Amino acid sequence: MRILEICGENLASLRAEFRIRFDEPPLADAGLFVITGATGAGKSTLLDAICLALYNRFPRLPISRSLDNRLEEGDDVLYANDPRQILRRGAGEGYARVLFLALDGKCYSA
Repeated sequence: MRILEICGENLASLRAEFRIRFDEPPLADAGLFVITGATGAGKSTLLDAICLALYNRFPRLPISRSLDNRLEEGDDVLYANDPRQILRRGAGEGYARVLFLALDGKCYSA
């Protein structure tokens, strides 16, 4: 699998809609690159977006669904490991999408 694009909106510290193309210059010609930035810039959020799009979860959240990991607001129960926890504070919606080239040579979007 080769990731061609990561995009999303309202994920953690990334407020605006974002789109990173790995199949266009300058990244297409880079071979190897590094994700750098200040604390809170969104480096880990980019990796979370990949996991969220592909697996509907991301590693920074606990896996258990114990009562200790439960958040309640009115009648709604939201576990601490719910993927919606990555939404930027105050945002009502968001998304993560990954476009990738699979081993069968076809492009897929997750």
